[in-house]
Amino acid sequence: MDLENGTVRYEDEYVTNSRGLKLFTCRWLPVNEEPKALIFICHGYAMECSITMNSTAIRLVKAGYAVYGIDYEGHGKSSGLQGYISSFSHVVDDCSDYFNDICEKKENKKKMRILLGESMGGAVLLLVHRKKPEYWDGAVLVAPMCKIADEMKPHPLVISVLQKVNKFIPTWRIVPGQDIIDAAFRQPEIRAQVSLPFLVLHGGEDKVTDKAVSQQLYNDAASSDKSFKLYPGMWHGLLYGELPENIEIVFADIIGWLNQRSEFGNSRLERELKLQDDEILILKHK
Repeated sequence: MDLENGTVRYEDEYVTNSRGLKLFTCRWLPVNEEPKALIFICHGYAMECSITMNSTAIRLVKAGYAVYGIDYEGHGKSSGLQGYISSFSHVVDDCSDYFNDICEKKENKKKMRILLGESMGGAVLLLVHRKKPEYWDGAVLVAPMCKIADEMKPHPLVISVLQKVNKFIPTWRIVPGQDIIDAAFRQPEIRAQVSLPFLVLHGGEDKVTDKAVSQQLYNDAASSDKSFKLYPGMWHGLLYGELPENIEIVFADIIGWLNQRSEFGNSRLERELKLQDDEILILKHK
């Protein structure tokens, strides 16, 4: 489906992953202008891109960016049992493969590549980055699910029962467990590998994910270009669930951060071009 409203062009299509599943993908593109950069959405658990993240994408396109999204297996319009993720590594592979395909298109090779992850998508984002650390130019993590807030956790006895039941009925839609979250955040050395420029945003009254662990991610990360914004009084849904005036504040910070990076120039591309030039010189002198 293709739609255009004068400033934003929306397109969607299905792709088939390496396991034969049909995954829904979508993109929002600026009309009649080249985008400043490419932004790739990693959505939250039990969410999807074309509806939940639509308002986010439109705001970013109106600010001059192209936005791409993919619904995870079992989410949105993609194949699979609703809310069920057979393997977290499959989600990371699917996102990485699709995002890479977009980046490697001839018209996109010289554009900056930015990852944007919301809630559980923050864990996805960091693992996508970890697969190819030098490939990405920046990341925006919105209330990342580094750890489920203690207020959201059931009583330990209930957790024990659910874990036992889940072994027999593994397709029940239960909040992502420690195996998913710990994959990205449990080991300090993994957090320290985050070397790309990034911005972390978290609501001060977030009852879903733990803001203290976002602070820890910021503290531990190796990146020399990192920012952390804590919004007093705001809840978990910073991109679409907050009061209108709060959403304006959040997007002003995101777009301001993106604009600064796009104005600095593409250091990754400069490194790649220099490497190519060095290889050419070496070949000439052989």
